[in-house]
Amino acid sequence: MNTGTTIELWPGATQNSQGEENQGCPSLTLYPAEGDGLRAAVIVCPGGGYGRRAPHEGEPIAKWLNGLGISAYVLNYRVAPYKHPVPLQDAQRAIRTVRHHAESWGVDANRIGILGFSAGGHLAATAGTHYDAGDQTSADPIEHHSSRPNLMVLCYPVISFGVNAHQGSRINLIGADASEELVNNLSNELQVTTDTPPTFLWHTADDAAVSVENSLLFASALSRNNIPFDLHVFESGRHGIGIAADHPEAYVWPDVCANWLKKQHFA
Repeated sequence: MNTGTTIELWPGATQNSQGEENQGCPSLTLYPAEGDGLRAAVIVCPGGGYGRRAPHEGEPIAKWLNGLGISAYVLNYRVAPYKHPVPLQDAQRAIRTVRHHAESWGVDANRIGILGFSAGGHLAATAGTHYDAGDQTSADPIEHHSSRPNLMVLCYPVISFGVNAHQGSRINLIGADASEELVNNLSNELQVTTDTPPTFLWHTADDAAVSVENSLLFASALSRNNIPFDLHVFESGRHGIGIAADHPEAYVWPDVCANWLKKQHFA
């Protein structure tokens, strides 16, 4: 398995892509970590308001994870004009795929996380709150596996589709006239349970695109359900800074996150 190799999530299936942004989707681009023994793995979901996938929140993050000894898999999930549940199905399939190939890919099937930025953070949080144990009756062996991630890393994430919603993400994913039931179902702060995976979150307090209230709401829900979490809010910044190497405050988030991943036995 070579770095940068891209595989289809449903090999041989008709992808039925619509529009240039979705060509080759859904798929995983593989960034295996070097070294012996079974490695932890993280699926990376770039942001883009469910209308595109930002490159700077994909490969650079995968390479950072590789530097921690973690195998990374960038998820090329479908975006608009596709709507819910299509992106979630892609994320669930990605988790099942890595779990299915764990042994041959040198991955520990019990250490598979998901990381996302902005709308990709919403997708990651949705995968971490909307999962199943797999379908043992399916003719496809990949579908036998659980879609539950073992942890989440949420970077300036869209969380709520309620008062603090990022309207672009909401409209692209569920439309302007979605039912209250669907809005609540995809407001992930309302979906946290005692089985939700441990979570690392970071945001900037003055994010003008996705309100910091999104991370605060999710952290509060995790706290109420006694789920381990680590929350970091930087006083100032802007949306979409990715690895944030040149940011005067948030540049520390990769190191802080690395320490948390070590605590979770991922790095």
